[in-house]
Amino acid sequence: MDIFEKCQNYTLARDFREKGIYPYFHALQSRQDVEVIMEGKRRIMLGSNNYLGLTTEPSVVEAGIRAFEQYGSGCSGSRFLNGTLQMHLELESELADFVNKEGAVTFSTGFQSNLGIISAIVGRGDYVICDRENHASIYDGCKLSYGKMLRYAHNDMEDLEKLLQRVPETAGCLIVTDGVFSMGGDIAKLPEIVALAEKYGARVMVDDAHGLGVIGEGGRGTASYFGLEDKVDIIMGTFSKSLASLGGYMAASEEVCDYVRHNSRPFIFSASIPPASCAVALAALRHLKAHPELPERLGRLSAYARAGLKARGLTIRESTTPIIPIYTYTMENTLVKNKELYEAGVYVNPVLPPATAPNECLLRTSYMASHTEALLDEAMDIIASVLL
Repeated sequence: MDIFEKCQNYTLARDFREKGIYPYFHALQSRQDVEVIMEGKRRIMLGSNNYLGLTTEPSVVEAGIRAFEQYGSGCSGSRFLNGTLQMHLELESELADFVNKEGAVTFSTGFQSNLGIISAIVGRGDYVICDRENHASIYDGCKLSYGKMLRYAHNDMEDLEKLLQRVPETAGCLIVTDGVFSMGGDIAKLPEIVALAEKYGARVMVDDAHGLGVIGEGGRGTASYFGLEDKVDIIMGTFSKSLASLGGYMAASEEVCDYVRHNSRPFIFSASIPPASCAVALAALRHLKAHPELPERLGRLSAYARAGLKARGLTIRESTTPIIPIYTYTMENTLVKNKELYEAGVYVNPVLPPATAPNECLLRTSYMASHTEALLDEAMDIIASVLL
């Protein structure tokens, strides 16, 4: 059998292209901002994870330019060897302090962070228990580990407890959950998860990729939102969203950080974050600390959009975050409406199976602190005219 036979038989993308509703790889020709030029036309951007709008913040951009000029284009090696800059250490120290942990470890991408953390912590004979709607990188981190993965129904604490009861007392156990779920925008039931972890002797890891800069005191994330920073053992996050850069991190006790540094293959065998990306993440973090009103502004705009979509008669999936999905139900309808919105000047993201149930497809809209109410009204009027 030819190993490429699966490639030859894969027709889904080809079929969507032939129907003219293929939704991916639209090319940006401008900065990532509230309005963009994409394929030659102005689009209102409601499909970005640039939650605080810092990709165009002058001080953040300038920090990247200065680092590029001072350190060059890359570090040419892993953090373990020749790839550690003083700036990497500063970023880790300030991140740890911001989320109230002893230490932090940075990774080259957010995806690699989950691969590197979970595969290092969860060993042979251990268990890792995941929410079914966790990010794909968590699932791949579980696969890379030698532990046994169990999955509980989304935010279902009764199901989680049943799985915890199956874990032998002699086995280590890590519960992993998204803080803010990337597709639905809902928040993990962290108080209940922490209580169950304490009852059954498990540890807790929160993927806060969509929580940092969004919820919690001054944007400190999900653990802060619930006042549980001392109860969550590992906080993971990314720099590619609120911090306007590229990379990821783990924050935890210093002994856990030190173990991961010396046992995580994705950390040891990957080149470090390039100087400009590191400088941008650090500048964005400092900007967030200096401007705690940004997450508050983001929350108000998200509530404004949520109310505006409902007032226009649209059916949304309830959330309290800047991720607001609009139900479009079938895959075909979702892709058709996504194209019509794109052509009308609004960019959103289609969410299709397996990220949703077959007839619960969505258009994922997401918002930035730099949006204006007037721009959101323009976008919501367009969305209503297309979807209703």
